[in-house]
Amino acid sequence: MNELSDIFDKIYPQYHPMVRQICLGYMKGDEEQANDLTQEVFINVWNALPNFQGKSSYKTWVYRITVNTSLNYLRKYKKTEHSSLDNLPSEEQNTDEPGNYSSLIAAIGQLQEIDRLIIMMVLDELEYDEIGEIMGISSVNLRVKIHRIKARLKKILENERV
Repeated sequence: MNELSDIFDKIYPQYHPMVRQICLGYMKGDEEQANDLTQEVFINVWNALPNFQGKSSYKTWVYRITVNTSLNYLRKYKKTEHSSLDNLPSEEQNTDEPGNYSSLIAAIGQLQEIDRLIIMMVLDELEYDEIGEIMGISSVNLRVKIHRIKARLKKILENERV
């Protein structure tokens, strides 16, 4: 048990910012929900730690747990909290110039769940091979998806400026 605690004590501070950023993207910039989801991710990391087999890096493993936890969270809470997950910030809340971080987060929030996750990993500068491993898709398929996601984001951000 002490060994697991030591490993978790190393994992948590190292990967917390990454997990928080992904959760923030999934929660469309909602800080409170992102904090809840981040906490849930690390509860799942702790619970899964005894089963870690070392077939991937801790980073890839934590990302995979983040993906699964985020998708489960969205499925679970979409049923009960449609308004908080489906509403984007209003124009009064989102008065930033186009291209600012909050505009990008709002645009990412309009993407499908899987696309949000992929683009957040790209923004986090993960290697495409690592993203493909996390998502369980080939790097060729991933590159096509990323190209389409970027095109969608560009269209969303351009429509915002009009």
